[in-house]
Amino acid sequence: MIFRFVFIFLLFSISAFSQDNYIKHTISKGDNLYSIGKKYGVKPNDIANSNPDAPKILKLNSVLLIPNNNLQSSAIKSNETIEQDTPESHEVLAKETLWGISKKYKISVEDLKKANPLLETEGLKIGQHIVIPSVVNPVKHQSSENTQTAMVEVLREVMQKETKYAIAKEFGITVAELEKQNPEIKNKLPIGFTLKILTSKEKAEALKASKQTQETKDITNPPVQVADNASVKKDSAIIRVNNHSELVDQLILNATDNIGTRYRSGGTTKAGFDCSGLMYSTFGNFDIKLPRSSIEQSRIGIKINPEEAQKGDLIFFKTNGRSQINHVGMVVEVADEEIKFVHSSTHGGVIISSTKEPYYERAFSQVNRVLE
Repeated sequence: MIFRFVFIFLLFSISAFSQDNYIKHTISKGDNLYSIGKKYGVKPNDIANSNPDAPKILKLNSVLLIPNNNLQSSAIKSNETIEQDTPESHEVLAKETLWGISKKYKISVEDLKKANPLLETEGLKIGQHIVIPSVVNPVKHQSSENTQTAMVEVLREVMQKETKYAIAKEFGITVAELEKQNPEIKNKLPIGFTLKILTSKEKAEALKASKQTQETKDITNPPVQVADNASVKKDSAIIRVNNHSELVDQLILNATDNIGTRYRSGGTTKAGFDCSGLMYSTFGNFDIKLPRSSIEQSRIGIKINPEEAQKGDLIFFKTNGRSQINHVGMVVEVADEEIKFVHSSTHGGVIISSTKEPYYERAFSQVNRVLE
């Protein structure tokens, strides 16, 4: 009898100890380890370690055990410490890419995907809120006086042949951010239009000091000369750009972000792409306007030997025994006489293929260089 009483007492003590050391949290819509950790003042890794059998993608209404050991001390942490250990949320804007978001917050694309597992299967969606892990917002640590003077509005007149991409890059922002601050330019960029751009005081002063030099440079050598769709002619000039290598890498990343998207005739969005639509959309995201069809795209730039192909070149095919070009992709890798290219195929959607594959080896037509 005494033994049974001692056993029951120990069992009750263990249960009480367990309850004191853990809090039960029921998963609700939008929850993730970062947001839950922020709520309870614990690290995401501690939550994961306390729930070794929990799935990577949390299920709605399932229960997690939250360590309660340091709950009280966590509540009195300084604001700076909490901001360093917890994430921010970013709302996805039109034309944004994972690469662009990762660069904005100075983190890797891989870290973004780990913090947002659904990005692997569903990709980015306009209006979607994604978690930005381990980001400290420097503005939050400034005094109220500094916060008021940190950003200034700069008036910027659009010069001839300038593009949204070039202006956004000048101020260190994305095209989407430029359009958000100036909604009047969403459809076009009128010459002479005065843009209002928020930037740091230091950046504004530096731009002001070099304004005359920069304007002359932009007029004579714009970062991107966009081909006018209405006046594209056979063997039209190469589009000349600054920072060629960086732009090519961005184009490839933007295109390959769509891998897995289904084929859709006439498609130019995440809902589906056809082959020329993928190229049209990808280059368009950087204010480079390509013609809409593959045959028209084959008439811009300069035709080069396949042995000279480089990343960022367009590659063309005549498929199904047709007499004229009807398929296009973008070169992403060249090695040992093999060209790998990203494209939207009728059977596989957006994929990467190779000229070593018999089908594309037989159908190959030409390679065009459109950027230099």
